[in-house]
Amino acid sequence: MSLLIKNITHLYTPLHGLKYGQLNHITNCHLYIINQKITKISKGNDFPDAEMVINAKGQVVLPGFIDAHTHPIFWMTREGEFIMRIQGKSYEEIAAAGGGIRNSVRRFREASKEDLIEVTKKRITRFFEYGTTTIEAKSGYGLSFDDEIKSLEIIKELNNEQNLEMISTFLGAHEIPDEYQSDRAAYINLIKKKMIPYIAKNNLAQFCDVFCEKGVYTVEESRDILRTAMEFDLKPRIHADELNAFGGAELAGELKAVTADHLVRTSDAGIKAMAENGVIPVLLPGTTFFLRKDQYAPARKMIDAGCRPAVATDFNPGSSATQNIQLMWSIASLKMGLLPEELLWSTTLIPAQSLMLDKKIGSIEVGKQADLVILDIPNLEYLPYNYGMNNTAYTIKKGEIVYKR
Repeated sequence: MSLLIKNITHLYTPLHGLKYGQLNHITNCHLYIINQKITKISKGNDFPDAEMVINAKGQVVLPGFIDAHTHPIFWMTREGEFIMRIQGKSYEEIAAAGGGIRNSVRRFREASKEDLIEVTKKRITRFFEYGTTTIEAKSGYGLSFDDEIKSLEIIKELNNEQNLEMISTFLGAHEIPDEYQSDRAAYINLIKKKMIPYIAKNNLAQFCDVFCEKGVYTVEESRDILRTAMEFDLKPRIHADELNAFGGAELAGELKAVTADHLVRTSDAGIKAMAENGVIPVLLPGTTFFLRKDQYAPARKMIDAGCRPAVATDFNPGSSATQNIQLMWSIASLKMGLLPEELLWSTTLIPAQSLMLDKKIGSIEVGKQADLVILDIPNLEYLPYNYGMNNTAYTIKKGEIVYKR
């Protein structure tokens, strides 16, 4: 299969070797794809024949977006809790009243695997509409051995059935389930002794995550779970310092975690620990916005300290019900002060690094997998400016058109 994208007005891409925020920018060019790979980027009027041709005159071509933090495997949505937030209830108050993550867990357990596969399959194809070609996909709404395994098996099965690339993260430590509220040590022991060994043996996840937060998992519990995961070659990620400066970022540095995510309330010491130990901050501006919070993660302080953040949607049924990573560009620009050039890094090559896929995807280079988005915009700056809109004209995954407006 060959595909020619001709007359590209602007092609922007980060590259290894460039500084964060610097881009390779090529104007009036053509891009040629054969058998899923980028084979040529050229200028002028001399371009090869192809089985399929896209005329991108007046449009922008970028690497396909990579969403480094999502929770797509759930059963029912929680719009009722959204109304409670409008009425002034906080995330913590809703959770204390029986809502939040444990609400999704109860509903997840009621659904059959077949029903979950059907609804998830419909749900995840929408990522393509916004130009997202790869996602990190967490479990975490089962919180029992059978239901966590079911969640990860769904990700694995759907990876074989559809085009969106999903990289699995085990998040059995998303909450303490209802039945273990009076014996949290027993649930943690279940994660360590049964879930993690089984998941590793059956290659159901590449990463292990923990919600390290006041009222959820302590720093000590998070360390214990993640060290166990690391013994089984599951790489650590941490939900850290979302609601309180709790020490999650410092723990991420101590363990040399791949990522620390949220980081709204992280301390200067936490930022230093991440910078010194190569931890990638994954910032989730949509979550802060959707929870009606005023304080956003200190992105500029992290960058100044030497971190290179990713920006993701945190798509989930309760605290960030969107798959639109283009909207994250606008919120991150306005509320975190990130520039368009930085946001392109933060939604392509850096999340590819966080998923250990940067040699294959995340930038537009000859020899790399042809994961691309063509946007009907005049320039890169227009993308966050045109907020709330979907500017995708085409999404291309492995050289195949998977979405066309």
